[in-house]
Amino acid sequence: MSLHVYNTLGRKKNDFVPLKQGQINFFVCGPTVYDYAHIGHGRSYVVYDVIVKYLRSLGFTVRYVQNITDVDDKIIVRAAEEKKTAKEIAEHYEKTYHEDMLALGVTAVTKYARATNYISEIINQIERLIKTGHAYLATDGVYFDISSFLEYGKLSNQKLEELKVQRIEPNPAKKNLGDFSLWKKHKQGEPSWDSQFGKGRPGWHIEDTAITETEFGSQYDVHGGGMDLIFPHHEAEIAQMEALSGKPLAKYWLHNGFLQVNGEKMSKSLKNFTTIRDSLKKFPAAALRYFFLSTHYRSPINYTDEGLRAAANAVERLNETIHLLKLVNEKNDEETHSKINDEIQSLQKKFTTAMNDDFETSRALGAVFEFVRTLNSSIATKSLDIANAREALGVLKNYNEILGVMNFKDEQLSSEQKSLIEEREVARKKKDWTLADTLRKKLLDTGILVEDAGNRSTWKRV
Repeated sequence: MSLHVYNTLGRKKNDFVPLKQGQINFFVCGPTVYDYAHIGHGRSYVVYDVIVKYLRSLGFTVRYVQNITDVDDKIIVRAAEEKKTAKEIAEHYEKTYHEDMLALGVTAVTKYARATNYISEIINQIERLIKTGHAYLATDGVYFDISSFLEYGKLSNQKLEELKVQRIEPNPAKKNLGDFSLWKKHKQGEPSWDSQFGKGRPGWHIEDTAITETEFGSQYDVHGGGMDLIFPHHEAEIAQMEALSGKPLAKYWLHNGFLQVNGEKMSKSLKNFTTIRDSLKKFPAAALRYFFLSTHYRSPINYTDEGLRAAANAVERLNETIHLLKLVNEKNDEETHSKINDEIQSLQKKFTTAMNDDFETSRALGAVFEFVRTLNSSIATKSLDIANAREALGVLKNYNEILGVMNFKDEQLSSEQKSLIEEREVARKKKDWTLADTLRKKLLDTGILVEDAGNRSTWKRV
């Protein structure tokens, strides 16, 4: 069963075949670290976290690099506002970004690459672009000449003469309206580096191609990012690198849809954003991941507290099943074992089919829930034995290595909680229902909900 991915370059699904068998070089545009990451960022980075983890589960060796833009106009503006250096601002918000990603379970990245660690490579790339006639010196720095690259606009599917570029770095000295900055001439108070074309700092677009050329060479397998980056950022990356190499920069271009609020893209410029850390004060990280993955990555998703509450409830149902599976202790016959094997095979087929169809995480989650409903039915009728329960747990755990929406950690009870549960079990055996109810209320006060089903009691944290 082959993997198909939707390639923005060409606007169609393609069979996924890496440039080198068994190995994938994967790059995603990371954050500009001048503020706390919002949940629009969270959606993007959770999506690529899951995609990379799925590719690894298929047996690919994936080198996943994400850049950190730590020198940029926005950082400089924030530094002036807070009366700090640009370096202080970038370091602080890079630290909070990594904290947020760890909280969301985004762990697939192989290397985070700070732009300022690649200044010599950036200068070298600009120098080559000038020598080959693709870039030119201006009074305020160095610009890329878009008319020198005939395929400019191919990713965004625009013709050069029709590009809406009036707002891109207006400067009457530019050769073309759409020419973009590669190197910005030094201004007082801004970070800067020496170069043969004057003291200054890099433009945004050149940072990424300098990083990817250093890490992967001039060509690699997958470039990911938000749809808002298609033009001009990704178009600029293509022009810069392909003008030098003559080869396609990336074989596959993946772009995730916007996270919206009331139908508008969530963004800092619109001031309608919620930070990841503020969301995590209200909802568990698994609920955010579930919320992001419940819609196909290329589709827009509308942020609401109701949607996140629904996601949190779904996660709780999954975790409750995991908890019940750990409590299974009844023996059963071979017919049940055969049934669970059939259900596992069905899950595997549906999950793989969904993920191989351009990473359809919503359908993959649906397959997991279908399997969980079957498990719950078997648990309720006591038709699941220990071996089957352990096998089911193993299967769910394997898929959770990709999805990251379930909790397999054994809950730790305090000595007081353990004592109350044991005391309540004694009361139930003696049919002292009044005492059992009293103890149940005491446990609830400590955050433990006890539920009875026939002769068996189960508990969960609330």
